[in-house]
Amino acid sequence: MWHPAAGDRFQLDLPEHVELDVEADIFTVSDMTIEARQTPTGTILAFNGTTEWALDSVTIADAVWLPDEEQLRRLLGGTFRALRRVGDTFVVEIEVLGEDMSFEHPDPDEAYGKALLALLRRAQ
Repeated sequence: MWHPAAGDRFQLDLPEHVELDVEADIFTVSDMTIEARQTPTGTILAFNGTTEWALDSVTIADAVWLPDEEQLRRLLGGTFRALRRVGDTFVVEIEVLGEDMSFEHPDPDEAYGKALLALLRRAQ
C-alpha cells in the first residue's frame, strides 16, 4: 500500500479514453506542485499551479509508485543482506526463511525491485 509523501516519484497509468501523453513522464510529490490529498473517496494527487496544465488531479489508482533505493531497502526489511556491484550490474542479496536469494540488474533500483517482488510472491 503506497501512502504518497513528499519526494515520492510516480508515473501515470491513465485509462485508454484519457487522451494525454504523460505516461512516460515521471512526477514527484511535492507540497508546492503535486500534493497528496485525502478525500472521502480516497487519496488523490492534486497538480497545483502549472505543473501539468491538462491535469487537475488523479486518483492514486491511476498512479504507479516508483520507490527509490532507500524505500525498497526498507520494504525488504530484515531479509536484506547486501547490495554489491558485479561488473556492469548490481546484485541485491536477501535471505528468506534460511534461503539465500540474489537478484541482479544494471540499475540498483530494479535489482531491489526484483528482490521485493520475489519476497511479495513468497508471502502470498
